[in-house]
Amino acid sequence: MKILKSGWLVLSLTILVGCAAATPPGVGVWGVEMNTPLGALPAVLTLNADGSGSMSADGLGDAPISGVMYDGNSINFEAEIDAQGQTLVLVFTGTVDGDSLEGEFGSDFGAFGVSGTRN
Repeated sequence: MKILKSGWLVLSLTILVGCAAATPPGVGVWGVEMNTPLGALPAVLTLNADGSGSMSADGLGDAPISGVMYDGNSINFEAEIDAQGQTLVLVFTGTVDGDSLEGEFGSDFGAFGVSGTRN
């Protein structure tokens, strides 16, 4: 009987460790379009499991992403970009559905939509 209980304990711990180590659904490289006040702007988002990442877009260059938080299919993070000499903090909130990403960036100039697909 002790062997059976030990077996269940090992199996339970293995399942819990496997679930904890699962990769969040938002991890990856995303080709997105940002609907900014100046028009549509294509960009690439790279989101890592460790909470880091980067964003690159024509005219904005490369910007680090920080504070990536995953909660189920929800994603939140911040990016600081240089917009013609002015630093803007963009705060993203969105969701992942398979290989699709939808959300918005909040900024000092209001919110603008973001949508894209995993590359």
